[in-house]
Amino acid sequence: MSDLKLVPPVAKSRNAVARPKPREESREHFARLARPGVRTLAVASGKGGVGKSTVVVNLAVALGELGARVILFDGDLAQANLDLLLGVSSRWDLGHVLRGEKTLEQIVVEGPANVRLVPAASGDRDLADLDDFRREGLYRELSRLAEDADIVLIDTASGTSRLTSQFARAATELVIVTTPEPTSYSDAYGLVKVLAGQGLDVTPCVLVNRAASVEEAEEVAHDLASLTRRFLSLNVQSLGAIPDDPQVGQAIRRREPVVLAHPKSPSAIAFRTLARRLWARPIDPTSGALEGDGRMTA
Repeated sequence: MSDLKLVPPVAKSRNAVARPKPREESREHFARLARPGVRTLAVASGKGGVGKSTVVVNLAVALGELGARVILFDGDLAQANLDLLLGVSSRWDLGHVLRGEKTLEQIVVEGPANVRLVPAASGDRDLADLDDFRREGLYRELSRLAEDADIVLIDTASGTSRLTSQFARAATELVIVTTPEPTSYSDAYGLVKVLAGQGLDVTPCVLVNRAASVEEAEEVAHDLASLTRRFLSLNVQSLGAIPDDPQVGQAIRRREPVVLAHPKSPSAIAFRTLARRLWARPIDPTSGALEGDGRMTA
């Protein structure tokens, strides 16, 4: 995964030996190369329409309210919508950066609660499949931008595109969003299977969105964990659930995160609980491979 190196390569000495193994290279993310204290959390989903981007935006604001300096990166390069969900306007986007017209720092938009947004383009399909040169430049600029952040949230494109896989495998933490619908968590399993086959070595977490009840969410998380343990020898941790809440839709229509538009709503409370849980726990340095009896950790 040499295309995931986000800083200029260091010149090799004449005594240099074999290059690192591909699995090791996949972990060389800008969170480690720029400043060890920054965390990178990729949010992915097996299919579209599960509310992944809404989750990312509200989680970013909830983390910012806790005092975290948050960079929100729209990793769906060709189908941007985070600016609309966050309620900000962007004059420039990643398309301008990748064409060499702007730097990443110049397109950053200041959002609410310590959140800075790196907006993607909208309707530019050419950005969905970047060549290695442009991707390398983008990562390098993002590494510099992350030096003044505590956490970087990456909203990946839905599904298993090449860029989504790279973001998911390179992040220090991975959250997969699903809904209680069987097709949704089936696709979530499919995503985990693809990533595991490509060398995923962090323990993925599952978040059940639009859950009708805690019991329903627990059942979905249990089923997904059982599948991954049985067929992939991989643990999946549960992050709980975001309840099905009509006020989320109202907030989207107002172009405002629900944690700001309806701070006392069930979903807003759940997002803040999730933010506190994520912010309090250390980065998991272990792989997702099973150890011991293979029981899913809490």
